[in-house]
Amino acid sequence: MHKTISLILLASPAFASEDIADQYPGSPLYSKPVEVIPHVWSAIGATAPPTYDNSGHNNNLSFIVTGDGVIVINGGAAYILARALHEEIKAITDQPVKLVIDENGQGHAVLGNSYWAEQGVPILAHVDAAHEVEEQGNRLLEQMKGYNRDKAEGTFIAAPTETFEDKKTIEMGGFRIDVLHLGPAHGPGDTQVWLPDQGLVIAGDMAFHERMLPIFEDTIVLDWIETWEKAFEPLNATYVIPGHGHPTNMDQVRRYTHDYLVYLREKVGEHLDNGGDLAEAYYVDQSPYANLDTFEELATRNAGRVYEQMEFE
Repeated sequence: MHKTISLILLASPAFASEDIADQYPGSPLYSKPVEVIPHVWSAIGATAPPTYDNSGHNNNLSFIVTGDGVIVINGGAAYILARALHEEIKAITDQPVKLVIDENGQGHAVLGNSYWAEQGVPILAHVDAAHEVEEQGNRLLEQMKGYNRDKAEGTFIAAPTETFEDKKTIEMGGFRIDVLHLGPAHGPGDTQVWLPDQGLVIAGDMAFHERMLPIFEDTIVLDWIETWEKAFEPLNATYVIPGHGHPTNMDQVRRYTHDYLVYLREKVGEHLDNGGDLAEAYYVDQSPYANLDTFEELATRNAGRVYEQMEFE
């Protein structure tokens, strides 16, 4: 295994804590970018909800230094974060940023598009993510202003300038980059960035492992499991940069994403078979996953949403 990612994986248990407010006090970024494999970098976000202390940097902001320009994955949660990431990129390479790819239509993926739009950088997103920005952008912006206050300055809604549906392949410098929408999973417009020659996938919110995944109102768990089994797992990635948490491998994200979703459906299914109601469903046993960050915030909500989905299957 590449020694850089080996060190990251060894360090992960010590630093993967939602109790650490900020790991990089000299920057609005939660953490300084690390080189995961040669030329692929990621600034790992907090495994906690967005706060003023972490400036909303609770997801991973990644970039690829291709040799003929830089591709950034995720606009970030605010103008201030995108600008800070750009400063880190400029300290690493003189190559210009040529493209930004949004991993979905959530605020922490798209609100920093405002900075990149000012730089004249094209922004690529799945058509469903672009629709989310159009429909929900103002709400996402106001939500971010609520916790980021003065750190929200400069942020505005900047829609993606390019969209794709199933796949877009980019050849740049020494890299082939497949931008994929593998199917319905965590939310509308989920996007994976696959580097087939390197065996690395920037998975976005397809894959979680250090923090508990959230099940949203529009998250269909059965579809997520199917997309995982039919499209994501067959990538057979060696390296996985998840949407949240440190770079890892397929075994880890399978355990805490696919296997968790299957487990929760089994527990809720047993509860339904026993005539249980929604009020009790919130408290089905999820103790095998109690070690995950955001467990307290999300476990009961996840169980309730799975119950609602399974009640009439």
